[in-house]
Amino acid sequence: QVQLVESGGGLVQAGGSLRLSCVASGRTFSSYAMGWFRQAPGKEREFVSAIGWSAGSTFYATSVKGRFTIFRDNTKNAVYLQMNSLKPEDTAVYYCAAVNGLPKVTSQSYHYWGQGTQVTVSS
Repeated sequence: QVQLVESGGGLVQAGGSLRLSCVASGRTFSSYAMGWFRQAPGKEREFVSAIGWSAGSTFYATSVKGRFTIFRDNTKNAVYLQMNSLKPEDTAVYYCAAVNGLPKVTSQSYHYWGQGTQVTVSS
């Protein structure tokens, strides 16, 4: 069982930056691939980024590539999402998720989810 807790969301102006954090409980965090997803009001949850257990492989949605960076620190049981050059269309609740195995881009593939953190980008 893995429990995930996100933090770092907030209100920021367009062009600004935020860093989201996700801390996991459990002793086997390093064996899990981690993903970030987001859900805007009235829209389906969408993939943002994912990282393999060794951080050797990372994946990004086209809409965030070049602006967002995912990284992890297995010694702290944490995964992060550095978000730069934020746009109003990045406004959403951001969720951290974990899957035992290779990183995935579909939400249905993930076994564990955090409660989400709100990111609001004003124009």
